[in-house]
Amino acid sequence: MIIINEKSRLIISAAGIFISYSIFGVLQEKVTRGRYGDELNEDGTTGERFTFTLALVGVQCFFNWLFARAILIANPQVKDSTHAGYYASCSLTYLLAMVSSNMALRWVSYPTQVVAKAAKPIPVMVLGVLIGRKSYPIQKYCFIFLIVMGVVLFMFKEGQESNKKVENTGLGDILLIMSLSMDGLTGAIQERMRASSKPTAQHMMLAMNYWSSLMLGTALLVTGEGKSFLAFAFKYPELFGHLASLALAGAIGQLFIFMMVSHFGPLPCSVVTTTRKFFTVLFSVMFFRNSLSNRQWFGAFLVFSGLFADMFIGKKQTVNGKKDEESKKLFDNDK
Repeated sequence: MIIINEKSRLIISAAGIFISYSIFGVLQEKVTRGRYGDELNEDGTTGERFTFTLALVGVQCFFNWLFARAILIANPQVKDSTHAGYYASCSLTYLLAMVSSNMALRWVSYPTQVVAKAAKPIPVMVLGVLIGRKSYPIQKYCFIFLIVMGVVLFMFKEGQESNKKVENTGLGDILLIMSLSMDGLTGAIQERMRASSKPTAQHMMLAMNYWSSLMLGTALLVTGEGKSFLAFAFKYPELFGHLASLALAGAIGQLFIFMMVSHFGPLPCSVVTTTRKFFTVLFSVMFFRNSLSNRQWFGAFLVFSGLFADMFIGKKQTVNGKKDEESKKLFDNDK
């Protein structure tokens, strides 16, 4: 039997999130902002846009549920004792965050969405304190703020340039704010969940996607979007391949996310997903030899300053006379 220590588990989870969601981001933009068919429209464009946000999220959730079920059948685990109410409420906030974020892509560009979602650790931390009964030292707030501001400064230029051609961005901005708020609530509920029963990553993935699939299935029937989505998919069968690839990348990525949440909590997970976006763009710039503006270099400096400060200073801080165990688990290199 292979025993994985906390440091190795963190590295594996972070690497899985980085790779899976980098692929997921490319596929998501292809589906939501691409065009299908070659019919000429009245505005001079060709093809039809995919606008079935509920169906897109529903496909992902159902596939995630199947993926988690297959893992638990192959590797049975101790029965989950988590109250269903936690999963139902967490699934609702998670769904609202995902649907709002995906729907925003109809009015804002993908880089703009990425920049906005970079602020995710802030609502996760604040609502984790207010609702999840979590406590953090003041230094950790400063370090997370440095990371978030660094990512925003580094990526803001791309968001502005890509957003010039997109109209009605006000509604998109409102949807992104709602998505961030729901992310914070999801993290707070997950903190309560971890404190009460400590569910495994696979059980969390199975239960949350079960509730999410039920909610979305009902919404698709009530709104009639399910019927329209199927008609669109059969009209353009290449969509099935795109959705299958998207769902697989999302399922693998979500498994790693729940692994990190179940062992380290939602805040470290949100920090990893935020810095993943930063490093994706940074590596792209380095590989293709693109120049960086002074603002982007300053943003990169803030990100690394926040990460290293939390790594070497944050783990030594105490909260109410006790060590911040979350920072210790996340950055302890003395094992």
